[in-house]
Amino acid sequence: MSIVLPVRGDYIQLDQALKATGLCSSGGVAHLEIESGKVRVDGHPETRKRAKLRPGQRISYGDEVIDLVAESQS
Repeated sequence: MSIVLPVRGDYIQLDQALKATGLCSSGGVAHLEIESGKVRVDGHPETRKRAKLRPGQRISYGDEVIDLVAESQS
């Protein structure tokens, strides 16, 4: 299943995206999941908690996929 997440401004941080979609209950949980290598961005493992992601990028976490779009496209 794919979740569409509108991005306000130029970017969203990876940890914030996981919290905003409800896939992680808190920033602490998001940080642990990212650090452990469970999160991928555009198909590659991403371990930077505050990686700046932009519309057009895709986050994979478990069985979930988050597609980032510009806020006006939502």
